[in-house]
Amino acid sequence: MVASLERLLAVARGAEPADLVLRRAQLVNVFSGEIHPAEVAICDGLIAGVGTGYEGREIVDLDGAFLAPGFIDAHVHVESSMVPPREFARAVLPRGVTTAVTDPHEIANVAGLAGIRFMLDQARDLPFTMLVNASSCVPATDMGTAGAKLDAADLAALAGEPGVLGLAEVMNFPGVVSGDPSLLAKIEAFGGRVIDGHCPGLRGRELSAYVAAGIGSDHECTSVEEAREKLRLGMTIYIREATNARNLRALLPLVSAETERHLCFCTDDRQPGDLLEEGSIDHLVRMAIAEGVHPVTAIRMATLNPAEHFRLFDRGAVAPGRRADLVVFRELEAPRPSQVYVAGRLVAQDGKLAVSFPPPAASPAEVQNTVRIDWSRVDLSIPAKGEKVRVIGAIPDQLITEHLVVDAPLRDGLVQSDPERDLLKMAVIERHRGSGNVGLGLVKGVGLKRGAIAGTVAHDHHNLVVIGADDRSMLTAARAVAQAGGGQAVAEGEKVIALLPLPIAGLMSDLPIEKVRDRMASLISAARALGSPLHDPFMAMSFLALEVIPKLKLTDRGLVDVERFQLVPLFVSG
Repeated sequence: MVASLERLLAVARGAEPADLVLRRAQLVNVFSGEIHPAEVAICDGLIAGVGTGYEGREIVDLDGAFLAPGFIDAHVHVESSMVPPREFARAVLPRGVTTAVTDPHEIANVAGLAGIRFMLDQARDLPFTMLVNASSCVPATDMGTAGAKLDAADLAALAGEPGVLGLAEVMNFPGVVSGDPSLLAKIEAFGGRVIDGHCPGLRGRELSAYVAAGIGSDHECTSVEEAREKLRLGMTIYIREATNARNLRALLPLVSAETERHLCFCTDDRQPGDLLEEGSIDHLVRMAIAEGVHPVTAIRMATLNPAEHFRLFDRGAVAPGRRADLVVFRELEAPRPSQVYVAGRLVAQDGKLAVSFPPPAASPAEVQNTVRIDWSRVDLSIPAKGEKVRVIGAIPDQLITEHLVVDAPLRDGLVQSDPERDLLKMAVIERHRGSGNVGLGLVKGVGLKRGAIAGTVAHDHHNLVVIGADDRSMLTAARAVAQAGGGQAVAEGEKVIALLPLPIAGLMSDLPIEKVRDRMASLISAARALGSPLHDPFMAMSFLALEVIPKLKLTDRGLVDVERFQLVPLFVSG
């Protein structure tokens, strides 16, 4: 270490040649807010000097191109890309994302600590930094059945592992506010570390209690008013643009000279098609600039701000002593990386990887064969018990839903789907233990006119969820997914129209991400042919089962009124 530091200083003062010098750069300086000419000298993966006159073993003339720090995703679930970390890195590295702070609670809800360690193992030895926050809510609540349970001792066992930063989004915000001992034990186990939040719609004294617990961020804001109240209490706000939660434009009016240092960008959940076609954090930076945010401010929100929030003082800026994680681009108003460096090594050029990845680690048994359903105990029929029913109202491009009460679609003494009214039956089938639990309800806004869609991606418990216009199609789609060992399917009647197997925990494919994108496109096309107008009906469906985002959701145990944080019956009395 001493010899390395001695050499770094020798290069910095010009006494020794650098490994690499980037000349004629227009440096995006996230400290001073300027863009200015500079040379950058790199030694042993670190930036040794920023200035002029450096010599190096390799010289790269940037010819006036812009040079910025590598982008950092402040909060992402890699599993939502439907591929393991290696394939995720292949997708985002060419787009300038060199660091991602992840919460692997999707796979943790299926396979517990073994799932988290699988993700860490998959990310090792990559030219990409994947950091993990220990998943705080496995399960998210006791109103759904997950495949694993992690307590404070389990999470504390992760705390000392390389790559583990802090505690991931604490989703059971009512439990925190009320002082649930098990939640407080998890928070106390990560005292002094960064603790991420998740508290959609939380305001007033309850929000104060949540922040007082030591939780420092939120990525669930949908309005400037909500975000500003959280900002006033010291929370860092992650502005999110996910596949099914598109909040960036609504929150950009929050950005000002006074607030921007407490704002970051995150993608949370993005499907393969959006990652490969729109992009990752680079897409959010371009969107922000197009909406009027100053380019340096937008880039700072994607680099220095998340680095400082997570106490990653070794990156996030182009400055001496920092990691040489760098992006090069030609257009300031729409940054598209032409070159990406990780620790001073060229890893991507012109949108393509310039390095090869080592072979992936083998998948352990704990993340395989995870769909266990006793079909003899699965019954989708809903006997009529009244004239009014609660209905989940899906909202396009949002995770929150409406809590509707409508006339029950009844036929032959049973609740039936009514596509003409856009009322579709929805079922959540427990798939971890073969318990036979089936939660049944209705959803409006998915838009199918016939057939059904199903999948084992159902945040966060990841049971098998299915929505359809008739029971036969629903069972066909659900059985196809189960027989594939997990995945997503479209069916009509007894015919499976499209299928994407996801054999890794029922969440991820072992195929290259480009092939997953293509198969996902076929699924979405098939769902649209059956009537759904949604951008991604499968992503939308997966969040209709998440019982920690208002207002009404469905788990294998039944309907959840998230605002009351309790199970409620389908039929409304009186």
